[in-house]
Amino acid sequence: MKAVRFHETGAADVLRYEDVEQPVPGAGDVLIRVAGAAYNPADGGMRGGFLPIPISLPHVPGYDVSGTVVATGEGVAGVANGDAVVGFLPMTGDGGAAEFVVAPAASVVSAPTSIPLAEAAGIPSVALTASQALFDAAGLASGQRIVINGAGGPVGGYAVQLAARAGAYVIATASPRSAAAVAARGADEVIDHTTTNLLDAVTEPVDVLLNLAPITAAAFAALLPLVRDGGIVVSTTPTVATPGDETRGVRAETIFVQPDAATLTALVDLVDRGELTVDIARRVPLSRLAELHREADEGRVHGKVIVVPTEE
Repeated sequence: MKAVRFHETGAADVLRYEDVEQPVPGAGDVLIRVAGAAYNPADGGMRGGFLPIPISLPHVPGYDVSGTVVATGEGVAGVANGDAVVGFLPMTGDGGAAEFVVAPAASVVSAPTSIPLAEAAGIPSVALTASQALFDAAGLASGQRIVINGAGGPVGGYAVQLAARAGAYVIATASPRSAAAVAARGADEVIDHTTTNLLDAVTEPVDVLLNLAPITAAAFAALLPLVRDGGIVVSTTPTVATPGDETRGVRAETIFVQPDAATLTALVDLVDRGELTVDIARRVPLSRLAELHREADEGRVHGKVIVVPTEE
């Protein structure tokens, strides 16, 4: 089969599009014919060698996957050949930048039927990140006010939708490029972070501040006055400490996405009920994955990109 692997860490040119042996599912595993694999910034981090996730080389990137089950290992129940599935695969193992991938059966769930199967790969880790940040960490509830800083990216798109659906008042920052999309996803206010100071624009305290954007420690700490006494600051940016304020009871929590098949199933159900939109910017053939990584390294990738094993 064809796959993209890196045999050493480094720049995008370490990625090789090559023939590799098709994997065989072990006990508890399924073999998936890949329809799509999402690109995530962490893929570039692991390939570059600066994200501390233990992997074995050579490594196939792409931990968000959708496709069709074509074989099952011993002891697998609840998943059968022919099932269309989507999953957040263990980041330490080989991913879906290939024609076939082996996945733990427990990590996949039924794919949505209302969108193309390849595009379903745009759901798992980013939608789970948004859900875990909003509800597991922040405990967001109806009637609360939330600022989502950096709402224009893939995680932000889900966060805005899920927060609005939960009945929160959503204030989102976005660039002019993504402002209209953020508003369409349910934000009550959209602030252009390129022209407007967030501290000036938000005139009432919020219950939750969710940061999804690259930010300096000083700039992050400067946003603390936005949060009411007893509120919470949540961040998905592990390179900068999430600030809190013990004197006012403002808690701080940094989110590292975790596999959660039950929540992923619920998110897929929302997609099929038309209550959660999956936004895909474009598809890229597997043979051009190195080019996509190069674009991402240069800051030229915007929105969720799906890698497909066939030329389009």
